[in-house]
Amino acid sequence: MPEGTWQNHPRPQHRRRRWTSLDGEWDFAIDPTSRWTAPGEVKWDRRIRVPFAPETAASGIGDSGFYERCWYRLRFRPPALADGEHLHIHFGAVDYEALVWANGTPVATHRGGYTPFRADITAAARTGEVEIVVRADDDPHDLAKPRGKQDWQLRPHSIWYPRTTGIWQSVWIEPVPATRVGKLRWTPTLDRWEIALDTYIVSDAGGPPPDDLRLRVVLSVGAAVLADDTYRVIAGEVQRRIALSDPGIDDYRNELLWSPERPTLIQAHLQLLSAAGHTLDEVWSYTALRSIAMQGDRFVLNGRPLTLRLVLDQGYWAETGQTPPDDAALRRDVEVTKAMGFNGVRKHQKIEAPRYLYWADALGLLVWEEMPSAYRFTPQSVERLAAEWLAVIERDRSHPCVIAWVPFNESWGVPDLPDSPAQRHYVRALYHLTKTLDPTRPVVGNDGWESVATDVIGIHDYDDQLARIAARYGATDDLARLFRRERPGGRMLVLGEGPDQRHPDHPVVLTEFGGIAFSPDAGTWGYSQASSAAVFAERYARLLAVVRSMPVLAGFCYTQFADTYQEANGLLYADRTPKFPLEEIARATRGPTTVQEFEQEQIWRDDLMRRQQTPRPGAP
Repeated sequence: MPEGTWQNHPRPQHRRRRWTSLDGEWDFAIDPTSRWTAPGEVKWDRRIRVPFAPETAASGIGDSGFYERCWYRLRFRPPALADGEHLHIHFGAVDYEALVWANGTPVATHRGGYTPFRADITAAARTGEVEIVVRADDDPHDLAKPRGKQDWQLRPHSIWYPRTTGIWQSVWIEPVPATRVGKLRWTPTLDRWEIALDTYIVSDAGGPPPDDLRLRVVLSVGAAVLADDTYRVIAGEVQRRIALSDPGIDDYRNELLWSPERPTLIQAHLQLLSAAGHTLDEVWSYTALRSIAMQGDRFVLNGRPLTLRLVLDQGYWAETGQTPPDDAALRRDVEVTKAMGFNGVRKHQKIEAPRYLYWADALGLLVWEEMPSAYRFTPQSVERLAAEWLAVIERDRSHPCVIAWVPFNESWGVPDLPDSPAQRHYVRALYHLTKTLDPTRPVVGNDGWESVATDVIGIHDYDDQLARIAARYGATDDLARLFRRERPGGRMLVLGEGPDQRHPDHPVVLTEFGGIAFSPDAGTWGYSQASSAAVFAERYARLLAVVRSMPVLAGFCYTQFADTYQEANGLLYADRTPKFPLEEIARATRGPTTVQEFEQEQIWRDDLMRRQQTPRPGAP
């Protein structure tokens, strides 16, 4: 497969040879009060550059006002289709509700501003020209839908930013065979040296796929083939555990493991075969062998102690909003994050495009994935957020970089959590549902404070007094005091009793802190201020030295990666220029190896030696 093709594929873990981007100039119209309901009523009066939202300068529209609906139209000649082939159109994300027509016929509806959907436009494609019309409905005042940092006021205020309406991720078409590989999931199991594969075969012919199909799966790293197996498709599914040959020696094992230091990806080639051996469908994907776990109050990656060094990343660009300027911008964000000494990001109030996760997978960056919040607690908001969260997990669970799920942040959408049993049940329900769908990763039920069900105690604390930070988190033997008496942000850290609240056994992570603002621009703000770049560098280094020295903390997440509109507390300006040299940022972020980290590494090495000295069953 040509390398240039798959590298830019919008869906990097489910790629076919033939696909075409529809990004570019589309007809466009704003419908402020939802006056028009069908394509024939629309007065097309301008052009927009997809996939940039109309609020952004890059779209060519730049309208940040209030409007409930907007319309898109594109005419194109479709690719030639072989007998039995279908043509699908894919939308990476449309905020918030979308209705799609092809040559005047409705072909898809979708709700949820952060998740993908597709439509079969084969009938339109057979006519020789396709006209796609998209209606995007997005009430700017609706607080009962997942909207993250999108402001409901006319102008961005405090920690909220411009709205994102309509298409904001790539649109593309793909010819597909009538019988093909549908959903595809990968789950590594390191202790058994296995990769679990779950695939679902779909057919447009009606009814279940034939019973005589086979699926060939080839896994490889570079030129080395790790597995080449063929499985029978049973009831439209293939669910197998692919056992890899265990190298035995630890050095050879490490070469196959995925980590930020060595992000080894296992390439996958899938061929769906007919009974006669003909290839019906062909898909390229990838996975990785890695484990994330917690041992007591610490994180463990691939059986080794891991201190989290995260940075909060909101994923906005000045000219393009939530949409990156291009794929290279996503890669640069991952690279500069690592260059600043961090081993991961907390993607805050945004579900990032799969291309970002691809670069995090390929370059080695841990990702905490957080659901954008709704801000009201109603039956409608519960249904909306839960449905979209399940789609998020389904989309991203196979990415090795994702190491934690965060369904709620700072009790947003559950504002009465301490006093409302219904709201506590809601948080617990999503925590347990997430663990049911993906038991391999930790879940942070409500990041920041008021934990009721969680694997990690995430604390948000913007205190700028180092002595108070040191006193608050310096006691290594009295977590009960921390949870009972301390109130960062004026909120309780944990709520309730019972089996979901065994918090002293959980890792504690300072998941928001810092927020030191430095900017020459007027009208910006942060949680505290630095008067110059030199003062900013000194304060950052001193703060990180204190936080890194706290034995109670299993990691930290500094606020934030880059300036975001009026919020000037980034380590980088909005254009990703560092506020002081990257080398200095990295030294302050990493610091020297602490005594605690040395002791954890020694314990791990001693345990490894014991395991290696224990004879394996059946060994001579």
